[in-house]
Amino acid sequence: MKNAIGAAIFYARFARPFSRLGFQRRVGAAPLDADFRGQRWVVTGATGGIGKAIALGAAARGATVLALARDGGKLADLVMASTGAGRIVPVAVDLSLMQDIRRAAAEIARDGAVDVLVHNVGVMCHEFARTVEGVERGVATNLLGHWELDGALRRGGALTSRTAIISMSSGGMYGAALELQALEAKDAATHNGFVAYAQHKRAQVELTRYWNSLGPNAPRAWVMHPGWVDTDGVRTALPGFRKLFRRVLRSAGEGADTALWLAATRPPVGEGIWLDRHRDDEHAFGFTRKGAGPTALVEWLATRHSR
Repeated sequence: MKNAIGAAIFYARFARPFSRLGFQRRVGAAPLDADFRGQRWVVTGATGGIGKAIALGAAARGATVLALARDGGKLADLVMASTGAGRIVPVAVDLSLMQDIRRAAAEIARDGAVDVLVHNVGVMCHEFARTVEGVERGVATNLLGHWELDGALRRGGALTSRTAIISMSSGGMYGAALELQALEAKDAATHNGFVAYAQHKRAQVELTRYWNSLGPNAPRAWVMHPGWVDTDGVRTALPGFRKLFRRVLRSAGEGADTALWLAATRPPVGEGIWLDRHRDDEHAFGFTRKGAGPTALVEWLATRHSR
């Protein structure tokens, strides 16, 4: 009953701004004036949904997009779908495996600097499963892999003060105060896919804050969320939600719009999460302000990374 009441409050609070109605109100038909010619992008989870729309949108505006995903067939389809002045370069990598991420990052770094890094990949895992490296699959994909990719690219010299880092969070983070012990369940009995996903997305906000604290010569970072988008992930992980809101869910292109806009405009960094080209408060409910901060999160990530 408590969970049902909480869900009802959450949906009532965010149904309008996160739906297509919110996008139409704040962005509407405003053109995206962006020229990415000569830029080198890295986009994770690039073969479906929002990631695919970001990759195609950047390539259409002139960027060379290194598209990171696991499925070689989908990567080939993405290359075929690309149009415009830029191009898609497929990079086959399992974004839940740290060793594979380090391999791909080293190859990317050897070829030069990255202008835009989009941490887009994300999964909601209702079933508990560990990767072959012993990490719960959801936290490996949604958080630890982002930390690993960022770190490996920095060590390789690919991320510079001219790099823009954009992390794809979720409106679900508004319902979570960051609790480090909730980032990764110990076993199936304690695993809750909804809770873990919200925690991972809240952690992206704190991780962005940390990246922006590294000084003037470090890349600048922004965190955004796409609103409620009708993706394959929503169809499989949240069928009840999709059935309820299907008529007002956003398209993948609408969800991708803010990422492309951030890369083009690079507004001042600071607190807040971006939605529909606007900076919103990171907290909608007071209790979420009481969670762990960036220092504690980075310590947790460093410890988890060392295992």
